[in-house]
Amino acid sequence: MTLPTADVSVRIAWADDAPAIAATQVRAWRASLSDVVPAEHLPTDPADVAPAWQQALASPGDARRRALVALERNTVVGFVLTSPAEDPDCDPIAVGEMAELTLAPDVHGRGHGSRLLQAAVDTLAADGFTTAVTWVHSRDDALRGFLESAGWAADGAHRELALDEDAESGVRQVRLHTAIG
Repeated sequence: MTLPTADVSVRIAWADDAPAIAATQVRAWRASLSDVVPAEHLPTDPADVAPAWQQALASPGDARRRALVALERNTVVGFVLTSPAEDPDCDPIAVGEMAELTLAPDVHGRGHGSRLLQAAVDTLAADGFTTAVTWVHSRDDALRGFLESAGWAADGAHRELALDEDAESGVRQVRLHTAIG
């Protein structure tokens, strides 16, 4: 007897996915960053974020700049971004970046993160990158542990992202890397 399997997948994001990606991002950021980022710096309405997603998905600028979405049935439950690395110490030909690995708060533990991570690495490798980097906020032990269990490791780089013009508040991040391809 065969048990039914979940209807889950990962695919390249379409411009029509912008509202669903925005809604996922807003929910995830409010759940995961509320203890790191002051509430006034977090979006509250997906409608405010969706136009930027629409534009980015419709015109990515570089063929190696992609958004991938995790689906449960036909519902977007997570996303990840891939592109050439933009850090000044990274070779944009050899080093790709995985950014914004984000899941809806209510789907953690269902394998969507693993599928997105594998799809991101496969996409970066197919684009010819031999190394991948990603930035993780320094207090996100769950994401960092997840990535480390998949073979990623800190490379010593860190940065502070300013949240306001006065740079009075910011988010400290560490960079992780892994060999791919």
